[in-house]
Amino acid sequence: QVQLVESGGGSVQEGGSLRLSCAASGFTLSRYCMGWLRQAPGKQREGVANIDTNGNTSYADSVKGRFTISRDNAKKILYLQMNSLKPEDAAMYFCAATARHYCTGGTCYPVTCLGPSVSYTHWGQGTQVTVSS
Repeated sequence: QVQLVESGGGSVQEGGSLRLSCAASGFTLSRYCMGWLRQAPGKQREGVANIDTNGNTSYADSVKGRFTISRDNAKKILYLQMNSLKPEDAAMYFCAATARHYCTGGTCYPVTCLGPSVSYTHWGQGTQVTVSS
């Protein structure tokens, strides 16, 4: 079945960089929209970045210009390059996926894959990112 495994988390100084990876298995990555979300203790989960099946991307305002989401469909890996890290970026980061279309009653409808309201159906277990000042 679908499996998503994150890696690359760790501890960095403020202003440093990390690259997170998400290895996918059990499905064809090119057919799925992908995203990164994060959750800090005591805070709500928030979307960080999204990428659709055509390579279009979207970002939360808080990370725009600092983070870059990308995908390698051949290797079945999703990446999140994080630069200029801030203490407020510290969180558990999750990789997520959703099919491009929702099909019911013989009709398929496009799924929202960009922006702040993407509903993902598959999740990884997360990787921890800590940023010290």
